Amino acid sequence: MKTLGSIVTYKKGKPPKTGPHGRLPVLSPHYLRTGQIEDMAEPTSKDVVLKGGELILLWDGSNAGEFFRARAGVLSSTMVAFEFDEEVTNPDYLYYDLKRFEPELKGRTAGSGIPHVDKEVLLARRVFEGGPDEQKAAAKVLIKVDHAIKQTEALLAKQQRIKAGLMHDLLTLGLDSHDRLRDSSTSQFKPSRVGEIPIDWNPSTVGAECDEVCVGIVIRPTQYYAEQGPIALRSLNVQGGFFDLSNVVRIRHEANERLSKSRLRAGDVVTVRTGEPGTSAVVVPELEGANCIDLVISRPGRRLRAGFLALWMNSAFGKKHVFQNQGGLAQQHFNVGAMKLLPIPIPDVTEQDAIVVRGKAITSAHDELQETLVKLRRLKSGLMHDLLTGRVPVTPLLPNSTTLVSP
Repeated sequence: MKTLGSIVTYKKGKPPKTGPHGRLPVLSPHYLRTGQIEDMAEPTSKDVVLKGGELILLWDGSNAGEFFRARAGVLSSTMVAFEFDEEVTNPDYLYYDLKRFEPELKGRTAGSGIPHVDKEVLLARRVFEGGPDEQKAAAKVLIKVDHAIKQTEALLAKQQRIKAGLMHDLLTLGLDSHDRLRDSSTSQFKPSRVGEIPIDWNPSTVGAECDEVCVGIVIRPTQYYAEQGPIALRSLNVQGGFFDLSNVVRIRHEANERLSKSRLRAGDVVTVRTGEPGTSAVVVPELEGANCIDLVISRPGRRLRAGFLALWMNSAFGKKHVFQNQGGLAQQHFNVGAMKLLPIPIPDVTEQDAIVVRGKAITSAHDELQETLVKLRRLKSGLMHDLLTGRVPVTPLLPNSTTLVSP
């Protein structure tokens, strides 16, 4: 083990001379994250000019402690650039190790005004270093996983655009008796609060089509927590059309019985109030009897299918109207009153069922890619822990090696 301070030195950027005639982009955090140039600079002898690929760190500001690989340009005054012997320390290996250290460094920033990196914490970071070949082999594995993640993210973004277009058509045109999207040249439409809809759809509101709309536990929910007991769903458990139960809390049985109004039934639709307001999912039979915390609960009546309501809430139409009806100043939230007033078109239940089936088919490819991305990120996290700490030897990754990895 070595300390980072024994491996690297660093130099801080200076305020660059910016202007319309600058030759090089300023390496600001925004440019490094997005590739969108904010300022151009004419470098001077005092500036830190980088060729690209160097390891740099955001030293000052709200996100101080974030590590980057540099692009070619002039280092901004809020950043530092590292220098080290690349024949001894593999740059890719060190970058991945520093990214693993990033959450801790961000959590230990100093300063009562503008936060900045704590120099002592940074330089005291202990780095596990094998030989150059071992470092290169470990980095090569992580680079391959990163490449797979970027490819999946690009495919997911493309699939998201396709999904949005298909869902738009499905929720504005609907399906005819032959299970085909209606054609505006052969079908009649009428104006409504949500735009043009088929003439036989009924414009309505969520409140008018639900037997009940209420809210889950909102007052000091932690007082009900227990290690054992019924699940209590929170916002982070509600995804777009499904539940993520990897991080749930539980409440005492007696509290769940007493708080019966917010106890869930199969077929309820739960909707997020804060964070990503409007995100919804249908309660499945396995969650019958669970409770929920700070979620809107909608119980559809006979004219409204739960799946159709969830599909509408998760669509661009639902999100738009949720956004327009948020309240609160410090933190935006979506309340029961706004949910009741939310406009929704109502096809007959047979068509709603057909739309839900088609909607699930549209989202399946997107959801599979999302699941793949989650798995790849978990794989990367596990590999970073194993390969960058010496927990798993990288000898088997070296050329001509026949050694097996230790379990």
